Amino acid sequence: MKRVVTATVIAAFLLAPLPSFAGSKVEKISETELKCKSTKAVAHAAPKVLPPKMLLKKPVKSITFVTNCGNIVVEPLNNLAPLTVTAITALAKGQFYNQTLCHRMMNSGAYFLQCGDPTASGFGGPAWQPYADENLPVDGPANYPAGTVAMANSGPNTNGSQFFLVYQDTQFDPNYTIWGKITAGLNIVKAIGAAGVKGGGSVGTPGTKIAIERVIVN
Repeated sequence: MKRVVTATVIAAFLLAPLPSFAGSKVEKISETELKCKSTKAVAHAAPKVLPPKMLLKKPVKSITFVTNCGNIVVEPLNNLAPLTVTAITALAKGQFYNQTLCHRMMNSGAYFLQCGDPTASGFGGPAWQPYADENLPVDGPANYPAGTVAMANSGPNTNGSQFFLVYQDTQFDPNYTIWGKITAGLNIVKAIGAAGVKGGGSVGTPGTKIAIERVIVN
């Protein structure tokens, strides 16, 4: 995870041609449950964060994404995805995710909110060589259950900083590293999904602005 990325490699962090998927109709959540504060977060250049030199020696208990809509707490899968959890932890501690917009969501067929790109373009990521996939799910119904946190990529072993939060049982290609489970704040992600995509449609920028203000690692 040492090399500086080229423009071609940076493009690898996009959650690439959408995979095949299947799912049920999205659960309706009252928009009154979604209480988001204003945020100063805007698209910006990815900050420089040094890559981790070794895997974490101690497991991470929780990673809390403090957003303008409330806290989303993730329990990392330290044993199943040690490389990914190490990378996410390094980025979080290096303030890579601070003041970043969640730039993409889907609310039909597949149900997720995608975050982790400071540029909010879908092409941003750290200046590292992409790292390997881990803990890939099996193919089949609901292989990404509600609460799953997985890495976005554009092909095998192209992980960087972008990840997606699944808010309703979803089935799609088993090609994305699952590295965590939402233990608190899933209702926030559900409400963002129910509020819809900006301009309509089923995939695109969330209609409700949600930003990661900072990250707490415990």
